[in-house]
Amino acid sequence: MALDPQQRKRSLISGITALSLALAGSAGTASAAPVLMPSAPPLPDAKSYILMDFQTGQVIAEKNPNLQLPPASLTKLMTAYLVYGALANGTLHWNQRIHVSRVAWHTGGSSLFIQPNLPVTVDQLIHGLIIDSGNDAAVALAQAIAGSPAAFVNEMNATALKLGLHGTHYSDVNGLPTPDLHTSARDVALISRDLIKKYPQIINISKLKSYRYNHITQRSWNPALFGHPSIDGLKTGHTHAAGYCMDTTAIRNGRRLIAVVMGTPSWSNGVNSVVALLDYGYHFTTDHQVTTAGKVVGIYSDTGLNPDKLPVAVANNVDVTIPKGAADHLSTKVSYRHVGVKTIQKDQALGEMTVSLGGKVLAITPLVATEAAKPAGTIGSLWNRVKQSL
Repeated sequence: MALDPQQRKRSLISGITALSLALAGSAGTASAAPVLMPSAPPLPDAKSYILMDFQTGQVIAEKNPNLQLPPASLTKLMTAYLVYGALANGTLHWNQRIHVSRVAWHTGGSSLFIQPNLPVTVDQLIHGLIIDSGNDAAVALAQAIAGSPAAFVNEMNATALKLGLHGTHYSDVNGLPTPDLHTSARDVALISRDLIKKYPQIINISKLKSYRYNHITQRSWNPALFGHPSIDGLKTGHTHAAGYCMDTTAIRNGRRLIAVVMGTPSWSNGVNSVVALLDYGYHFTTDHQVTTAGKVVGIYSDTGLNPDKLPVAVANNVDVTIPKGAADHLSTKVSYRHVGVKTIQKDQALGEMTVSLGGKVLAITPLVATEAAKPAGTIGSLWNRVKQSL
């Protein structure tokens, strides 16, 4: 029987959380020997954190991941997300010159140092947004897309709902402190993953250690870029209310992880925290491909159909994040949904395959018909029952 959306969500949350625990082998064909994994770094100075695998989206480690906190300049992740979306749909162009209003010019805090009469392009503003954490750049981009920062904020909140960022509410475009501006470590990881998946070119900017505009060279606000070659993004933030927030991503041997730490007492503590999380994830876990799209994994049978037996295949590649050495302990389960005696189209969903480790669900993927079927009719159904009884 197929899981309903709420059951699926609870099952997946249970599965991804289990990675930070000592996992036991699952029943059935998988080995019953335990798969032990050390506890994640405690990071007592961080108010919350999360470590997520980019490929699978699974959570490797977490601490208070849904705690709503001021995000400071991590707000600019959503600003960047909407800017890249505008570039993708042609609303903006990289070399387009942007008018700088007095509102943008006089925005306080970290700055790209744009001026009303000084030429600036979308490309320069995005560099200033990500590298210099320019509050003025954020306002200029918001005005270019939505006409005003307030209208842009409405777009930010609408997009947050679409992305499932349930712990997030925006009240400005740059993260300057306001009472109703908040997010969570989980939401930061989710938008970071989606941002990199849809617009991977952002890494070409976030990995840069400095940027020069208006005869001013500024060092990146991401201190984790310095001394840690595998880290190539993504954004940081700091205000008195937020503390020091780090949203980092790294790639080692082709595998990308995302580590978010919020509310640490200093930049050095934040850097040490994300590096500890990344080291933990890379050292103790790995990505494992369970199966590939198109592989036949079962037979859907119904005597009322012609043909009465339909091979079903995995709709998508299935990758999971597991403790190293745990691949032999994975188990899979195939289940079907009864669709009745009616025409079945090729590639129609007929069930799902569940991948588990230690009784915890790690992935669920649809199973689809590899060919079409039509109603067999009364005589055909009778003949099918006779065949199956032989």
